[in-house]
Parts: sequence; structure tokens; C-alpha cells
Amino acid sequence: MAADLSPIDKAKFAAARRAVDFVEDGMRVGLGTGSTAAWMVRCLGERIRDEGLQLIGVPTSTRTADLARQVGIKVVALDEAKWLDITIDGADEFDPDLNLVKGGGGALLQEKIVATASDQMIVITDASKEVNHLGAFPLPVEVVPFGWQVTRALIEELLDSMDVMGRQTSLRLNGQQPFVTDEGNYIVDLHLNRIGNPRQLALVLNQIPGVVENGLFIDICDKVIIGGTDGKVEIRDINEGTVANETIEFAEDENIFRDID
Repeated sequence: MAADLSPIDKAKFAAARRAVDFVEDGMRVGLGTGSTAAWMVRCLGERIRDEGLQLIGVPTSTRTADLARQVGIKVVALDEAKWLDITIDGADEFDPDLNLVKGGGGALLQEKIVATASDQMIVITDASKEVNHLGAFPLPVEVVPFGWQVTRALIEELLDSMDVMGRQTSLRLNGQQPFVTDEGNYIVDLHLNRIGNPRQLALVLNQIPGVVENGLFIDICDKVIIGGTDGKVEIRDINEGTVANETIEFAEDENIFRDID
């Protein structure tokens, strides 16, 4: 039930519920990864059940694919869909220019590929993810396992010449072992505190041998929908330069709040 949700989950749900209104019948939709994106997938499943909405979903992780199938979304690979109408995903941070840090869930590579293969990217989030400057959230960098320690050393050497406040790095772990992405890679998290020039950093990181991709999403997001705990949402459109405020009603008996087997 909606009343049983935590305040943060209410905010995530409000943003997700508004975002799926942008999905039209017959669209090919990129499905993000993370806790906020999971609400979006559930909301799409509800529209499929209640409205007969037809769509094709391209998930950005195996766990998103599993959830999408459970709620009735037809799932295909990006190579089959070829190009997407829209991608809806969460973010770990966003700045006033709608540049993002993503990858807290470890799916940044697939997320960036899917987002850039879309006509439009919508980010769903809550107000806590808004920052004046990116960098408070550790920046994930996906690296190949072969020689990862050398790659990490090269990243640390690069950071000495970058406009950042912190330069500590850490290998992401899953228990006592390295965290492994869906593509079989590792993630090195960069604890930068503040990134002065995100565009420059994104470009030079990807030039380091062994780096597959980084979690800076520059000039990719078109809209951000910020959910509030009271059901209010703010929609910022970077292309139109507009800001809209709306209210999402919480229905206590909505199907979306039922557990999925």
C-alpha cells in the first residue's frame, strides 16, 4: 500500500509514475537500473495490465530484465530493437545542466549505451540527488580485469592533473571479492568530492587503456523528474528550458504495490 512506503520511496514512486506518462503505445523503451528505475518498470507493467499498452523494453541489466518480464513487459536486446524512442533511468547525482553521475548499481556501461541509443533520456530521481557540482557521489569507472591495478594507477596519475578535490580510488567489492559487472568487468570508484570540469574528465578517463567506460553522463539527459514525498513532482526540460510542477495522486489500492513473485 502507498501509505506503507517510506518517504524516499514515495518520492521515487511519484517521479516514476509521472515519467511513464511519456511512454506511448508502440514505443521502444530503455529500462534503467536501480531502486528508482524499478518503480518505473512496475509502473509500466501496471499500464500494460490496465490500459493494454504495447511496448518493447530494452533493459540495462539482468536484474531489470528479470523484473520487466515479471510485470509483463516484452524484453528484447538492443541489437534487436536497434534504436529507442525513450530511456527512463535514475541517477546518483545531477547538476544544473542535467549532467549526471551514474553507476552506483554497477550497470553504467549498458545504461550509457542504451541512453545514447535513444531519442530522449528521462531521469527520475528525488531532490537529494541534486548538486551544484558533481563529485560528492563516488564516480564509477568500469575497467577490464586484466591489469586492473595498472589501470587504477594510471587513473590516479591522471587525477593529479584534473580539477577535482579528492583523488582516492577504491576497487568495488562484493563481499571479499571484486564486484563483477554484467560484462565481466570490475569497477573502480573515484572519490573526488567535487569535479570542476566533468566534460574534460569524462573524455580523458576513456583514453586510459583498460578503462571501458565511466559514469559521467554529459549532454545525454533531456528531462529530469524530481519526485517529492507528498506526490509533487518537478519536471525540468533542458532542451525547452522549462520547469513544470505537478502533483501525483497516491491511490491506496494500486496494483503496483502488490508483491511480485
